[in-house]
Amino acid sequence: MMRAVRIKGLSLSRGERTLFSGLDLELESGDAVALTGRNGAGKTSLLRAVAGLLRPLAGTIGFEGSEGRILEAEAARADHLHLAGHHDGLKSARTAWEELLFQARWTGGSETTARAAVERLELGRLLDLEVRRLSAGQRRRVSLARLLASPRRLWLLDEPMAPLDAAHRAAFGAIMAEHLAGGGMVLAAVHDPLPVPARLVEVGA
Repeated sequence: MMRAVRIKGLSLSRGERTLFSGLDLELESGDAVALTGRNGAGKTSLLRAVAGLLRPLAGTIGFEGSEGRILEAEAARADHLHLAGHHDGLKSARTAWEELLFQARWTGGSETTARAAVERLELGRLLDLEVRRLSAGQRRRVSLARLLASPRRLWLLDEPMAPLDAAHRAAFGAIMAEHLAGGGMVLAAVHDPLPVPARLVEVGA
């Protein structure tokens, strides 16, 4: 079980431009960190680097289990984190239910856990609709349902609240609070404040 993330001296680039350098950041069980900074500062790139999708210029990203045991990075990423990006990655021709069930099973969940996520996020009336027919907020709720359908310790979230209305922001805030109370971790790129207590880290300052 992942219990901590340790980032030391991290430097990232996009193209030939250095986004930031020398970043140190630690998360432990129950921590939420909100990444702030101007557009293009590297918040999304940092999430992608933690997820293993972007190679750093320098520095390390390490994952720890219980009693400080070092976890192998590839296995830790495969088993213990979710990345919910700004682009939801949903297949537009599938129904909402087909897409959610596929993503849940792909990441270790089941039909039972997917059904529970549907109920929690009030997705029932959307299940038979093709993803292409959903609003931005509805698509985001389908995408976020994966976090519940296949629970993992670390949530990497890119502007998770942006397309949600007030009621669904509050509902997802409660879900996030429960995740943290259970020992989960949240690392989120944001422009608006998270609906849970979070440490602010400015990227590219």
